[in-house]
Amino acid sequence: MALTDADVQKQIKHMMGFIEQEAREKVEEIDAKAEEEFNIEKGRLVQTHRVKIMGYYEKKEKQIEQHKKVQMSNLLNQARLKVLKARDDMITDLLNEARQRLAEIAKDTASYSTLLEGLVLQGFYQLLEPKVTIRCRQQDVEMVQAAVNKIIPIYKEAVKRNIVVKIDLERFLPSGICGGVEVYNDNGKIKVSNTLENRLELIAQQVENDQFTTFIEFGCVIQFYSV
Repeated sequence: MALTDADVQKQIKHMMGFIEQEAREKVEEIDAKAEEEFNIEKGRLVQTHRVKIMGYYEKKEKQIEQHKKVQMSNLLNQARLKVLKARDDMITDLLNEARQRLAEIAKDTASYSTLLEGLVLQGFYQLLEPKVTIRCRQQDVEMVQAAVNKIIPIYKEAVKRNIVVKIDLERFLPSGICGGVEVYNDNGKIKVSNTLENRLELIAQQVENDQFTTFIEFGCVIQFYSV
């Protein structure tokens, strides 16, 4: 049965409506997929940039913290240096004052004689040698001899051994020092330095130099010279 023009137009319209419907659905599907992909990509980009921003500020925070630590360390070092400088200045002032007072010790004959006895006896105990030589200031020879005569019996009684003591009358300690003695073993290679200046140096912790090795024992200086 042949279709009339009206029927043909009706079928054409129906087909066009169907095609348009499919096209709209396809467009909606494409739009939905595009929207989904857009949101996914947007989320990825946002997360990526968020991580970058967080990393940037974490890095900045660490840099600031490190900078604060460096500043704090510098401030602490500066404070420590100031404390050390103040301590060194105070020690220097005390040592200078002590050096000035050392010169007054030898002026009191009674006290200085007692002090010499202790310095000489300490030298004997440090060396424990059968023969020793004492070097002193020229003006102290008589007091040193008197001290030796007094302490030899004390030393013999304490260590149960004899000792031969010689006072060096050819080489004296400088007259400008404040006093005290140097005690040598028989060959002169070992010296116990018990001058007042060296006792003061002990307080200042000056116990080494390039010429000999120095040990602190019982508050006096022992110097072992190279052979």
